[in-house]
Amino acid sequence: MNIFLETNMKPNKNFIDGKWVASLEKETYQQKNPANLEQVTGIWPKSGLADVENAIDAAQKAYQNWSALTVHKRAEYLKKALSLMMERVPRIAEVLTAENGKTLGESRLEIRAAIKEMEFQISEGLYSLGEVMPSVQDGVLAYSTRRPLGVVAVIAPWNFPFNVPVRKCIPALMAGNTCILKPAQLTPGSGAAFVKLFEDAGLPAGVLNFVSGSGSVVGNALVKSPAVKAISFTGSTEVGTGIHQVASANLTRTQLEMGGKNAMVILKDADLEMAAHEATRAAFVCSGQWCTATSRIIVEKPVLDDFLGLLIENVKQLVVGNGTSRDTGMGPVCGEAQLKNILLGIEKGKSEGAEIVIGGGQLKEGGLAKGCFIEPTIFTGVTPDMYIAQEEIFGPVLSVIAVDDFEQALDVANNVRFGLSSSIFTNDLEKTHLFIDSTDVGLTHVNMSTAYKEPQLSFGGIKQSGSGIPEAGRTGIEFFTDHKVVYLKSKP
Repeated sequence: MNIFLETNMKPNKNFIDGKWVASLEKETYQQKNPANLEQVTGIWPKSGLADVENAIDAAQKAYQNWSALTVHKRAEYLKKALSLMMERVPRIAEVLTAENGKTLGESRLEIRAAIKEMEFQISEGLYSLGEVMPSVQDGVLAYSTRRPLGVVAVIAPWNFPFNVPVRKCIPALMAGNTCILKPAQLTPGSGAAFVKLFEDAGLPAGVLNFVSGSGSVVGNALVKSPAVKAISFTGSTEVGTGIHQVASANLTRTQLEMGGKNAMVILKDADLEMAAHEATRAAFVCSGQWCTATSRIIVEKPVLDDFLGLLIENVKQLVVGNGTSRDTGMGPVCGEAQLKNILLGIEKGKSEGAEIVIGGGQLKEGGLAKGCFIEPTIFTGVTPDMYIAQEEIFGPVLSVIAVDDFEQALDVANNVRFGLSSSIFTNDLEKTHLFIDSTDVGLTHVNMSTAYKEPQLSFGGIKQSGSGIPEAGRTGIEFFTDHKVVYLKSKP
């Protein structure tokens, strides 16, 4: 397999029933490096319905034996894969950077975060499969167990193409399910690198399968299949909504982690230097292409100018370039489609009357000419009803909105269709608790970035940012199981 960017470019394959096999469609596409669109990083299958059916059949056949293993035996296989993951961080990071564009440092951080996620989900799976409760009757033992669902599918995104499969597939496998991973078309090599760990760890054939191709063909076939008992998806709200509608025909369980328009609120008593530093990281790390990135700054007017000055100075320090360079602070956006959409969003903001105070354009000089590079961009004079204040642009674009007081800041923060993440910077304890209680999101932060998360806590949004049982944390394994309650009376 050509998952480590070897020079002899051969077509990659799907992983079905424990083997790397060519797609029956025999069609392929080229994945290109967003830092240099002339560089092809891999040739990947455009899989079809027959490939999906073969993967489902393999997963169904493997399910009986895999689910019958003790959870400790399943954990042994996963621990072997985890050990290999730790050894291969540099190699996998190279694949991730070549496909996605993020810096090597960001890629390594993603993989290390995945290691933490995997460690937690393995340990959680060892003891979270049921509970004993006292019965109201004498001589009755009352308890619940969790049972695997069967074949499940994971549809992964391109922005965190390694971490997200870990976060979803590990609890699914620990619970005793068999799994089909459909990677994003832009980042199949990262998904294949994940699957290769399990092949090398000796995972039984058919337990984890990998099918490359489009969402409209491969993804749709998985969602429509009555044999697939659950779909875990990360991506746009529009696609996630469509998945939910199609899956409902079979009552297929869905877990949807979708878009965000995350607000960072800056009150007048905040530590402005810390806030500016955190805002820069949260808005422009990974070129702003993560669902919990800060895309709105809501700041009280008395400190607007001071905060904006600090923010601009921080952003000026960012070096935009190829993610393989040590000097690079922000890499390209992930492909031509993303480049076009982000630039359209910037033009929309300008047409609505917002003012660009830094950035705003595509970078085309020198070594950046062949890639998808956008300047880190900050808009001021943004009003809450503008497109750039309401819709997810999913790139290095930050909108600054001035407000009169805390109450207005909270209202503006909540007045969007998304509800993923938020944060507030303040030293006022009363307003802190009011914000925590009133912010309409799935996760919130105080004096911290909107993007921060830890593996032991669940991850998911409300409103149009998420649906279903949240992923990660202690709810990660819950999504992939059914509950069975038992009442056992020892004597008739």
